[in-house]
Amino acid sequence: MQSAFSSTLFLTILLAIGLGFFLRAASKDRTTVVDVQSPLPPIEVLNGFTIWLEERGWKKNGGNAEEKLLIFHGNVAASTFLTIFLSCLGGLGSACLGLVLIQLYPVLSWWPLLLSAVGAPLAGFIYRIKSNREESLEVKLLSSDGSGTSNLRIKAHRDELIAIQFELSETLELSSENSLLSSPI
Repeated sequence: MQSAFSSTLFLTILLAIGLGFFLRAASKDRTTVVDVQSPLPPIEVLNGFTIWLEERGWKKNGGNAEEKLLIFHGNVAASTFLTIFLSCLGGLGSACLGLVLIQLYPVLSWWPLLLSAVGAPLAGFIYRIKSNREESLEVKLLSSDGSGTSNLRIKAHRDELIAIQFELSETLELSSENSLLSSPI
């Protein structure tokens, strides 16, 4: 019977390692670069981007006129739902580890169950700390033909690129070789 509990302890520890990797992946930087085209004049496209980004809370942080580059900065907040979800997973996993330890070492009495009081807030805290960060969004004008079309390179978080796809693709007539939704993770 002791070997069954030992294997359960091993699996529980593997689940804890999996939670650690999940926390790491949830707060990973997903900055992507995408080239887009628009048949509209560059000034109209860049003004549209600027107005839309400022409405979303991004702050213009200058840029470079010679390189035709606009830079915006914004703070990314942690997801409240994901914080609660990870706290529940951390608490449940810690409680399971405590139960396994009680079965392996009955002398410990109920004390290992206190691991859940540590694991629950710790998982949410780690996620919240790692995912709160400042991000930047860069819009660079690559070229503009005499015909008035614009070619842009956008460097941003994948979620912002998806928002651009949904909210600006029609008004600014943006197109890309690849959909912004299928940009690499």
